[in-house]
Amino acid sequence: MGNKTPMTVNFALPSGREVTIETGKLATQADGSVVVKCGKTMLFCSVVSGTSVREGQSFFPLSVDYQEKFAAAGRIPGNFFRRETRLNDYEILISRIVDRAIRPLFPKGYMFDTQVIINLISLDPEVMPDALAGLAASAALMVSDIPFSGPISECRVARIDGEYVVNPERSALKDADLDLIVAADADNIMMVEGECKEVDESAIIEALKAGHEAIKVQCKAQLELREMVGDKATTRTVEIHQVDEELVAYVEGKVKSAVQDVARGALNKQQRKDAFKKVKDDFKAAATEDKGEDWYKEHKSDLSAAYYTIQKKTIRDLMLSESVRLDGRKFDQVRDIWTEIDYLPSTHGSAIFNRGETQALTSVTLGTKTDQQMVDVAYENSYADFILHYNFPAYSVGETKPMRGPGRREVGHANLANRSIRQVLPDEMTHTIRIVSDIMESNGSSSMATVCAGSMALMDGGVKLKRAVAGIAMGMVAEGGKIAILSDILGDEDALGDMDFKLTGTEKGITACQMDIKIDGLPYEQLQQALDQAREGRLHILSEMAKTISKPADDLKSHAPRIVKLIIEKSYIGAVIGPGGKIIQELQEMTGTNINIEEIDGKGHVSIASSDKDSIDDAVARIKKITFTPEVGGVYTGTVKTIMPYGVFVGFEGGKDGLLHVSEMSHSRIESVEDAFSEGDEVKFKIVDIDERTGKLRLSRKAIMPRADGTIATDEELEAERQAAKDRPRRERGDRNDRGGRGERRDRPRRD
Repeated sequence: MGNKTPMTVNFALPSGREVTIETGKLATQADGSVVVKCGKTMLFCSVVSGTSVREGQSFFPLSVDYQEKFAAAGRIPGNFFRRETRLNDYEILISRIVDRAIRPLFPKGYMFDTQVIINLISLDPEVMPDALAGLAASAALMVSDIPFSGPISECRVARIDGEYVVNPERSALKDADLDLIVAADADNIMMVEGECKEVDESAIIEALKAGHEAIKVQCKAQLELREMVGDKATTRTVEIHQVDEELVAYVEGKVKSAVQDVARGALNKQQRKDAFKKVKDDFKAAATEDKGEDWYKEHKSDLSAAYYTIQKKTIRDLMLSESVRLDGRKFDQVRDIWTEIDYLPSTHGSAIFNRGETQALTSVTLGTKTDQQMVDVAYENSYADFILHYNFPAYSVGETKPMRGPGRREVGHANLANRSIRQVLPDEMTHTIRIVSDIMESNGSSSMATVCAGSMALMDGGVKLKRAVAGIAMGMVAEGGKIAILSDILGDEDALGDMDFKLTGTEKGITACQMDIKIDGLPYEQLQQALDQAREGRLHILSEMAKTISKPADDLKSHAPRIVKLIIEKSYIGAVIGPGGKIIQELQEMTGTNINIEEIDGKGHVSIASSDKDSIDDAVARIKKITFTPEVGGVYTGTVKTIMPYGVFVGFEGGKDGLLHVSEMSHSRIESVEDAFSEGDEVKFKIVDIDERTGKLRLSRKAIMPRADGTIATDEELEAERQAAKDRPRRERGDRNDRGGRGERRDRPRRD
């Protein structure tokens, strides 16, 4: 039963903001549960682990689900059901970050179903919950009896105005040029993920150091809470199956030499796969002959586990002792690359990036504002104008698998590629952009191939990227004081290595990174070596890409939608849209364009899209006519509408009209307006004044007419003439009222 008064611990972030962890109040039937509070943001986390193992279970069945309750932000979900449904991409990404941080800390061989559920239950708009999710998961495990080698925690580190800030407020983050989520225990960095605005490698190192110092404080607070919980947090006794050492030795004696031969063979992926299969088949035959078929069947699972342990150890030893990689490359060598653009003639941009046995076919589609993706999360409902999708079909690795849509891996890889390219998009985005990367073949680093192919496809499509972006995946093998840093790792090297470090960037700097470290105690010196080696690899890949395309195409594809943007006064937005959207719909139908309009910062922003330039020009002309705003100093041509004794009213574009006074018609005196103009006459004029109160326009023709000496009077000269005319007596000025006007009528005899 929950207690009204929970057990709590507090600690302060480097900024001074306080964080509270409490337990014992909510969900006490779970193995462990906590609430983490910072400001008004509250995260609830529960953990439950099974007490029995499913028969035949061969992997650790850990699930981490982070989900935000819309009520936490005072919002109702915008979907059809009006309730939280499957996890959205943002929630999946946070779930993956937490999973990657805690998974290595469960005992090796732990096969009990374990579920971690993290819910956002209250939201402070300035306190971002993703940076607290790892802390919540670790704290819930620490107050449980589940075996877990924690505590760990996560935090966000951003560089804002040159300063490294831990868990900055949301509003401050928009000014950051580096934004990382860092996970660590008290001694070691374990996981990093984030994006940067082309920063150098040293900035990453400094950010990790700042984050690690903050995490040490958070780990200490969790240990204090565990002490307060007492016996409930005593680790349960679980039986974890261990493979008999004699059996391991028996397998090693049979297969080690053959594994070494394959590892030294510099084979390609399929050859290596076939060779290792033969090693296993030969071992099965030898073991059956030695021990009998019944013995082999009885120990089959342990024999398989022992074989993979020996295969991994043997390959790692060869790497460290003989500097041998599975495909024969040097540690810092990138696989052979070939590239191609404009492969898909009907898309708006396309590219193939092939590096070794990894191949990405990527397309670009340019759309309009109506194609933007709605992003409905607890904090806000927004729209994305840059979308990147990553597909990893089973045929890319020669397998069969039901097509069930993108999984968490696809979502994670797409996000990394999106972050990488987003940093170099044009500052002014005219189109909605969608990139689709289909992995045709895979042997490691397919997400990095997506970054390279996506960058090239955008340039092929004429999108004005600031610079090309490339990515490289780094690996590491560390044992017995020896360390090997591997550039451009294979899939097999990823599986047997101690680090998976993906880095993307331009020739100028890093744009995104993702790192998982599987061992304790990676010194910063080795991390710096990996960063430096990654930079060399990235620059090499960029040079290979530049052989095919080095800068964006001069123009869009002929069949791509072209978008022209206009900015109009706010008061004209309604005129362009019309009642019930009538005007804008008619404009689209008449011109064959797609027109969108929205108010931004008190102005109307109009986007006109079409693949036909003439159609766009037609739409622009029609909208300009509706929204025409005359300006003082502007020269226009209009038609005489009405003639009066003191001047003519001239109508011109946009339905506007103004008075051309007789004194502004010519440099010489005009005795009769009727003699000078007729209705329907075309007249060219300059606007010399707009009354701020009434909006009436005062026109001048003489302002653009040559004088007798052939010169054009300046505005200052004309204004001086007008002032001088005002200062003269009325009869001297020849005012119209002096000729048959009110003055003459006063002199007439009054009628009786």
